[in-house]
Parts: sequence; C-alpha cells; structure tokens
Amino acid sequence: MKNKVILISIDGMRSDGLLQCGNPYLKTLEEICTYSYDSRSLFPTVTFPCHFSMTHSVTPQRHGILTNIYVPQVRPVQGIFERVRQFGGTTALFYNWDYLRDLATPGGYTITYYSDIALDDRSDDVITDACLTSIAKYHPDFVMLYMVDVDEKGGHDNGWMSEEYLRRVSIAIDNVKRVIETCGDEYSIIITADHGGHDRNHGLDIPEDMIIPVFLYGKSFEGGKTVDNTSLLDVTPTIAALMGIEPVEEWEGRSLVGE
Repeated sequence: MKNKVILISIDGMRSDGLLQCGNPYLKTLEEICTYSYDSRSLFPTVTFPCHFSMTHSVTPQRHGILTNIYVPQVRPVQGIFERVRQFGGTTALFYNWDYLRDLATPGGYTITYYSDIALDDRSDDVITDACLTSIAKYHPDFVMLYMVDVDEKGGHDNGWMSEEYLRRVSIAIDNVKRVIETCGDEYSIIITADHGGHDRNHGLDIPEDMIIPVFLYGKSFEGGKTVDNTSLLDVTPTIAALMGIEPVEEWEGRSLVGE
C-alpha cells in the first residue's frame, strides 16, 4: 500500500455543532488539515445508508439501502473494504452501533471489534481505546473508527445543539486528537460525519441534517487549506488514491488528494 489510512466517522456531527462545541483542538485541526465545514451528506440522511454510501461512493438510490436495515444490492458495487482486500491489504472496523457490521461482505474485514453502546456511558472512548490498541499491535492498512455517542446520546436523547450534544461532540474530538497524536506519523486520517440532525431526529433534506464537516490529515494534504463541493461520495475515492489503489468504475465521487 502506498499509504495507510484511518477513516473516523462521528455519527450525527453537524458542522455548526463542531464549531460551537468549544473544544480547543478544533483550531489545531484547522491548522494541520485540509478541511470543509460545508460538505454534504446524502438523502435520506439516515445512518446506515449514509455509511454505505461513504464506503461505496454511490448514492442510496444506487445501492438501494434506504433504511438502517441492510438489503443486498441489486447491482453490487465493490466497497473500500473489499477493494483494499483485493489489492492485498488488511482492513479493520471498530464500531459501537451493531448495524454497521454489514458495511462489507464476508471476508471484507481482517479485524473487527464491536462494543455495545449500552455497556458504557462513554462508549466512544472505549471503542477508540480498542482501535488504538489494535493499531499498535497489528498496523492494518485501512482502519475505520466509528463513534455513535454524538448521535445517540447527544442528538436523539437530548436534541441536536443541546448542551449535552455539544459535550458529546467535544468528547469525540478528544478521541480524534488521540488518534492523530498516536497514529499520525504512520497513517493519513480522514474525519467526517454521516449526517447532522435537528430537534431529536434526522432524515430530512434540510441544512441541519445535510451539512457536515470533513478534515483530511497527512502528508498528501496541505494544512490550513479549505476544499469546496465535497460530499460523502468523495471519501472512498480519496482513500483509494491515498493507498495507491485503482478506483472502481462505478464509484461516483472524486478523490480529494491534490485539491
């Protein structure tokens, strides 16, 4: 592999929520990353369809998954986990929302680790701990770290932009800091969200649900630079470009390397 990559997905993180969470590391992220606060999710702004699009670079209307229940693709498109495996790489998924297990077909994951959100009030910390421990031991080529607390314990339980929601965003950014400081010399790192939210819900085609941030860290990206017209569809082509893997013809997004 040309480069190793970590993808961090913070479920339900609105751009304005990130900007208002008060975490001082956000300024550092702006200085060391190429970034956008105006990236776009996809409709329907629902967790599993958006993550499937994030890892397969096609819209929900193309892959056919419109709810949080997995259904087989009628016209299958290869995702990033399978693509990395096809090119001889190792993959890892760390997640604390069990539906995400279906992002890849059998054999797509070299390593998986699941932590039930109900077992710990700060399950994002627990899953990040597991991710960092595994990276130190196995050094997989592609890693996806998914954190659910912002969405579940912040947005759904207390309301998007509530005090508790913003606190959960700040905790997630603390975990991002840990990943960058621990793994940033070895890995390029992409930080984004699947969707935002409003009131105590999401799923609509409105700015509160659709506008998300993206941060791109590593030697291929210029610190302090902004990038325009990005969406979830660009995540997988960017990972492939970083790793030196040929993109799949059906992928609809673009690589953000060099922009």
